[in-house]
Amino acid sequence: MKFWTVEFICVLVFQICCLIFQRRGIKNKKNMLRRISGFIIVIIFSVTCLFAQDNQKVILFFGNSLTAGMGLDQNQAFPALIREKIDETDKPYLVVNAGLSGETSAGGLSRIDWILNQQVDVFVLELGANDGLRGLPLESTKDNLQGIIDKVKAKYPQAKIIVAGMMVPPNMGEDYSDEFVKIYPELADKNGGKLISFLLEGVAGNTHLNLPDGIHPNVEGHRIVANNVWKVLKPML
Repeated sequence: MKFWTVEFICVLVFQICCLIFQRRGIKNKKNMLRRISGFIIVIIFSVTCLFAQDNQKVILFFGNSLTAGMGLDQNQAFPALIREKIDETDKPYLVVNAGLSGETSAGGLSRIDWILNQQVDVFVLELGANDGLRGLPLESTKDNLQGIIDKVKAKYPQAKIIVAGMMVPPNMGEDYSDEFVKIYPELADKNGGKLISFLLEGVAGNTHLNLPDGIHPNVEGHRIVANNVWKVLKPML
């Protein structure tokens, strides 16, 4: 069975669950769908790793809707575009997209153990934006993100860490916005990782590069995001 077949089956299961919830009026649908989404990601990750060649290393993108490619096909999201770039180099790396829409740093911390059941050689952390948009305590966000990195390093000490920097809108307050931005370089420095200064550099605020919600990149926006990531990732391979 090919990987795309497994992915198709997982998406089909998800859509069926959505239909069942809608018809039966199941309560807490949002939480239940998030759980199912997380489970599907684990299945896809596990099956992808099974198809990996013995000499292949795994690059794991762990994030929220930005990584998941909300509003687009997953093959249009920046992790898939990174995979295309790697394929052109013939380097032995397998790219896995473990993005989950709506994910917070706390949610990421709660599900990282599932993901780490498979080998990880390069870990790209893209979380915290949803915390910022909700005005959650900065110290909690930083502790959660550090907790995720700690788990990765404990399980795979040789894994390389990349931290994707994010920003929050100025309407969250100048002090909050300024302190939020500092979280990411501090995490990268503390953990000997590399920093993507701002994941959405050249995309954020540009209506031509985002979906109608003004938050999530469109197809062209994801191409720019992929280039932002590639500048940091390429030298590490």
